[in-house]
Amino acid sequence: RALFAEYAAELADPEQRKLYEEEVAALERERGVEVRFVHPEAGYVLRTSQAGSRRCYLNVCSNPLVGAPQARREPGGHRWALPYSLAPGREELGRGGRRRLVYDVVFHPAALRLAARSARFRRLLSDTALEAVERHCAVELDRANATVLRGTKYKGVPQAPVIRTPLPGGPPTPPDADSPLPPF
Repeated sequence: RALFAEYAAELADPEQRKLYEEEVAALERERGVEVRFVHPEAGYVLRTSQAGSRRCYLNVCSNPLVGAPQARREPGGHRWALPYSLAPGREELGRGGRRRLVYDVVFHPAALRLAARSARFRRLLSDTALEAVERHCAVELDRANATVLRGTKYKGVPQAPVIRTPLPGGPPTPPDADSPLPPF
């Protein structure tokens, strides 16, 4: 128990986490890949269900590493480009030991600021988050009953996925099976 408690305390220590991220970035840089950790900042939470029976939550978060939203004028309004980063879904334990699925969809902070000021933009952001999870995770979400949880900014334990970018002139990108990081 003492060793496990020591290990858990080490994982929770921000200095150790920073050192780990620096070491991973240096290792990946040697392999010709730039790695940036996307630390999600809480925004709001969508509650819905997956496959009609399993409760799941979408954390709509922000991070400045994700591209800013852009509007383009078109007849009758604007067309928005909303870049996002999607972390793989994870299963966590909720109250009473019930399992729940949690997905993090990360947008630029400007997108969340716009959503805070406009109900229509918040609906657009929520629809984009739901569509992203459905498309990339190959799941079916209950869009009709998706609701924003009031007073809740984030569900679960935050995890920092990575964005990998090949460095110019670096060695060819190795297959993901050789990477020390989990698949993205």
